[in-house]
Amino acid sequence: MKSIPIVCKTTSTINSFRLACEKFSEFFLPVVLEKKDEAISYCNYELPEIKVIDFGDPDIESQDLLSAIHADPWLLYGGIIAIAGNQSQKTEIERARDPNILLVLTRKDFEANAHRLIRILMQNKQFLFNRGMQQQMNTNETGSFVSDNDPIDILFYCNLITGYLYNTNRIDDEARSAVQSALMELLLNAVEHGNCKISYEEKTQWLTEGKNMLDLIAIKSSTADAITRKVYISYDISNIRTRISVRDDGDGFDWRARLKSDFQAGLHGMGIKLAESFVSSISYNAKGNEASFEIANQRDATNLVPVIMQEQETLTFEHMQVVCRENETSNDLFYIRSGKYAVYIQKKLVSVLTTNDIFIGEMSFLLNDRRSATIVSIGNGSLVRIPKMEFITLIRQNPHYGIFLSRLLAQRLVRQSNQTIKISNEFNKVKQELETLKTPGM
Repeated sequence: MKSIPIVCKTTSTINSFRLACEKFSEFFLPVVLEKKDEAISYCNYELPEIKVIDFGDPDIESQDLLSAIHADPWLLYGGIIAIAGNQSQKTEIERARDPNILLVLTRKDFEANAHRLIRILMQNKQFLFNRGMQQQMNTNETGSFVSDNDPIDILFYCNLITGYLYNTNRIDDEARSAVQSALMELLLNAVEHGNCKISYEEKTQWLTEGKNMLDLIAIKSSTADAITRKVYISYDISNIRTRISVRDDGDGFDWRARLKSDFQAGLHGMGIKLAESFVSSISYNAKGNEASFEIANQRDATNLVPVIMQEQETLTFEHMQVVCRENETSNDLFYIRSGKYAVYIQKKLVSVLTTNDIFIGEMSFLLNDRRSATIVSIGNGSLVRIPKMEFITLIRQNPHYGIFLSRLLAQRLVRQSNQTIKISNEFNKVKQELETLKTPGM
């Protein structure tokens, strides 16, 4: 079960959130917090992946809470659903484009859609609740989301994907803005023209009359023809690139003709051209109901340095420079700020560590033992060196970091256990196959 804190004092908002969580009580437990300091303490010690913060109540001091998250993004980043007091404040929060905020809703919309939000969280809990301490990705991350035609769902998934790529160092701030814009254009096209079959002429008339497109989408998506249609979002994230695809249940369109047409500013009709201007290599299937694009992930990204480590010594390394040697008596801990590092045991390469692994040398650090491996830099890199006694002092002053690191080590242990089980199962499978090949009397 996952706890989801809501920082709020408004009774109607709290009640709608609690009621929504009750319907998924097996998965989620609502935690109501009313004070900024209480919320910061909860976030520090519980490290919730999702947080609901009421920006519409000035007594909540929500901006101070957001500033606290910004002050220590290594520990507290991501996963905020923001409640705005009115449409003007909603627009103001959205314009800030804070990478931590997944979705902004007015109070009225939040209370009306709390159940929908919790349902989305439940359906995608494996992705949402596995930001997992930036664990090393040995294989591609692949997955998919199935979204309704509601704009709230579309916006949530758009921000979820781009926020994840940004917060795991796959893309920088400029690329995040481009991917977010391109993905939103493709998602809106899938809803409006694919699933809801809103024609160019119909949309033109609606906008000319000064009406809100969201109202037209709501009308069209509730028809018998469109109500069962979905939007399918898939992702494939490797170490070097990310591929995202958007597909709808519509009849498709002649994308070749649309791409050849001239770019003309107007009320609408610029979605495809706009998407192309944000990212390169957009492709479509033959039917025209699926669009895909790829982006290059940034390489050798630099990790944020945790607040408690910013005063420690940073060491730089050149290619093939030794960080530490097997059987040395040193027990300093190294935080990986950038670069890659080869791990040798008895002169045999056993693994390569990157920024996703976060630390080097935790075993000798924790066990007060000799170095269990030789570490050599691959290319240029930098490490933050943390002497053991200084680290102990830092943990005493910031005990919530101790909890975080305990979770990190526990997660590594689970990963190693799963790998051991996988290897054992593969060995037993091969053993059984060999036994079946044996002939009687052998």
